[in-house]
Amino acid sequence: MRKSHPFRRVVLAGAATVSGVVLLLSLKPGSDPAAASAAGSAPQQTAAGQPSPQGGQRGGAQAAAGSGTVTGDATQTQYGTVQVRLTVSNGRITKAEAVQAPKGGLSDQKTAMAVPKLNQEAVAAQSAQIDAVSGATYTSAGYKKSLQSALDKMKSASAGSSGSSGSSGSSGSSGSSGSASSSGSAGSSKAGQARTITGKVAQTQYGPVQVRITVKDGKITTAQAVQAPKGGLSDQKTAMAVPKLNQEAVVAGSAHIDAVSGATYTSAGYRQSLQSALDQAGG
Repeated sequence: MRKSHPFRRVVLAGAATVSGVVLLLSLKPGSDPAAASAAGSAPQQTAAGQPSPQGGQRGGAQAAAGSGTVTGDATQTQYGTVQVRLTVSNGRITKAEAVQAPKGGLSDQKTAMAVPKLNQEAVAAQSAQIDAVSGATYTSAGYKKSLQSALDKMKSASAGSSGSSGSSGSSGSSGSSGSASSSGSAGSSKAGQARTITGKVAQTQYGPVQVRITVKDGKITTAQAVQAPKGGLSDQKTAMAVPKLNQEAVVAGSAHIDAVSGATYTSAGYRQSLQSALDQAGG
């Protein structure tokens, strides 16, 4: 029998060992589970290589801040319709405009004169507490009424946004929300209280006229003449005209009321004092 060479056995053993190692390496998974896990938890990158922000947060902040446009109700005046639109940013009026205003004939001139001033005053005052423009009393009154309507809508939308934000917060933020909500309720309660306002005295050919109104939630609930012409025939005219004027003031919710036949001067004085009271009320 032929005797095998010792060196040959060493070579064969080495070859077998290498083959076994190669076989084991071929069976090892192609990727490291730990590395794969780490890769999966890494934040997504934007094109600039920065972590992408979570979606929706910017829009929510803008909604809560109260930005956008809001249009007040159309107000009918003796000379036409007035309607105001506001542009709001972070809860403040940045622009005011009349999308409707009296037009035709002399109204064109009065509108061109009054509306720019009213727009400017609305932005400056941040409320409906603005002065009427001389020579455009009816347009001014209609403007302020529509402006107040737009402001009311803006407050309502802001309150609704705050309520939604509070309900989605954690227990800690719920406590803050609760405080804000209580504060808002107190403000609403105060706003809902009735106020009594007395207009300026209006001098007429037959005597002074002065009107006092009670206002609640922006509406006239009662109206009365605390001063009116008296003596002789004026007593009869006052007794006839004032109750009608009081009733019309409540129904109209403004000074845009008809004069009572036979009491023209008293009616004119009543409306002038009533408008003064409404101006003080911001209506």
